Amino acid sequence: METEIKCIVTVNNIILMAKIEEVGSELGEPDCKLTDPFLIKNPQIEGMNSTLEPWLKEYTKQNEFMLHSDKILTIIEPKPTLLEKYLELTA
Repeated sequence: METEIKCIVTVNNIILMAKIEEVGSELGEPDCKLTDPFLIKNPQIEGMNSTLEPWLKEYTKQNEFMLHSDKILTIIEPKPTLLEKYLELTA
């Protein structure tokens, strides 16, 4: 799987936007690599624009994270305006 920019909804209802890549791993090990993940804030509040905030920025400077695919509820295409914001922030 090639790296693509997607919105990721986790099983605990966190919505992220990141470059996502499926990686080979041993059973039980994380198998999705997220690069430059951003938390999407205010995704469903009427009249408010969604904002993007670097995920886990208060804890680390790293920009790559491994995630178990079983923690992902769904992966979706971002709206063009949200994708544009993300590309500006990660350029």
